[in-house]
Amino acid sequence: MSAVDTIFKDRKDFIEFCKPYAPEAFSFVMAALEYCQKELSQRRHVSGKELLDGICDYGIKEYGPMAKDVIEHWGINASGDFGVIVFKLIEVRVLSKSDTDTLEEFKDVFMLDEVFTNDIAEVQKTIQSTHKKK
Repeated sequence: MSAVDTIFKDRKDFIEFCKPYAPEAFSFVMAALEYCQKELSQRRHVSGKELLDGICDYGIKEYGPMAKDVIEHWGINASGDFGVIVFKLIEVRVLSKSDTDTLEEFKDVFMLDEVFTNDIAEVQKTIQSTHKKK
């Protein structure tokens, strides 16, 4: 059970909360946030842009060339969808925001096919460059 679904009395309420996205999308965003935090030298608030970068890196790391298909299966089609998920999590106090955080900073940053590719060579390059950042 994740931090998200423990705040709901039953699974049906949780699934209803997640709509129009699959519950797995919420777990993925939380895991991507944790991934971002581990990449930092010290835990701190991350911006929408930083989280989106982490989502891209984490998605490729976890799902490789299938990342786009998996994420689309959850109902996510663009970067703005991740923002909607983040702000739903803020709404139920699973996440917090700063005064400068807005839903707008997630919109039109990328389309899934721009950052998640089915080209295995491209995925390997992304994974290698992620490891070099450390």
